[in-house]
Amino acid sequence: MTVTIRDLAEKLQLSITTVSRALDGYQDVAKETRERVIRAAQEMGYEPSYAARQLRRKRSDSIGYILPTSSPQFSDPFYVDFLTGLCDEIASHHRDLLVTSCPPESEKEKSQYRQWVQSHRVDGIVINRTRLDDWRVDYLIENKIPFVSLGKAGNQSGYPYIDVKDSEGIKSLVMRLVQRGHRRIAYIGASPNLVIQADRYRGYLMGLEAAGIDLDPQLVKEGDLTEAGGYRAAQELLRLNPRPTAILGCNDLTALGVLRAAQEQGIYIGTELAITGYDGIKETQYTSPPLTTLYQPTYEIARQLARMLVQLIEGKPLSEPVISIEPQIIIRASTG
Repeated sequence: MTVTIRDLAEKLQLSITTVSRALDGYQDVAKETRERVIRAAQEMGYEPSYAARQLRRKRSDSIGYILPTSSPQFSDPFYVDFLTGLCDEIASHHRDLLVTSCPPESEKEKSQYRQWVQSHRVDGIVINRTRLDDWRVDYLIENKIPFVSLGKAGNQSGYPYIDVKDSEGIKSLVMRLVQRGHRRIAYIGASPNLVIQADRYRGYLMGLEAAGIDLDPQLVKEGDLTEAGGYRAAQELLRLNPRPTAILGCNDLTALGVLRAAQEQGIYIGTELAITGYDGIKETQYTSPPLTTLYQPTYEIARQLARMLVQLIEGKPLSEPVISIEPQIIIRASTG
């Protein structure tokens, strides 16, 4: 038989209101009473009605995340770690994660955000792959929806986010390549509207400048953060004469595409051509040869973003509304 909140109240000889507020964590219930209610609920196997609880609290107890992808298949290992981190942290706060996917900047994406916001389907939203001109940030601020982001959008400020020091990381990676004798260093980037492209390309330019190397526009290609995009861009670069001696991918998937293109042409990776990526996905350890990369702790970043968002939803001040993280260079055989 299902245990109800009335059964719980009768056993404890408390009012239904007191039991309800104790389970919902209200501070006007004495600590001893709250602990007694929680203990009895566990012993009796009581599970609250989420619909009733959400109605009382005027909250959905859900956090939303819209995967910004145009691919019909879930293929980027970065998002595996990111979503796992969000799920694990949000579950620890007894909330649900609502996930869907939409092509970036599409009408479908805009419609999905409007639906969630106007229907109060979620209490807050996590965003990533921020853009230089990001309508999502403007829309959420305008509608007073709590949100956090991985990366700061270029058009707004004053909201919580985690900043990975992409420019500094890429600059250091370029300098490592220069120290190994490379002068023709190519870069395969991403959409020019993405903040990670702006920051990582800036780091590439900073590295060249610090090494006294002039920018060669032929060595810069636009990718799409996929393995196929990296493969296509690498084919163009490897047709140059002279070709680059090192290729830096904006992310690891791009670098994996470069690796495949070079291997098909019989180029010795690590000696004739150095290849690097960014993200530190697990797959880079098992390529042949293993891939040099800039590692960012994606899982931990996602958990931290979720913690920040829960605090915002609960009206608690953030001790650090902006958190900066330095990526770590992992040198492997793909750079010799």
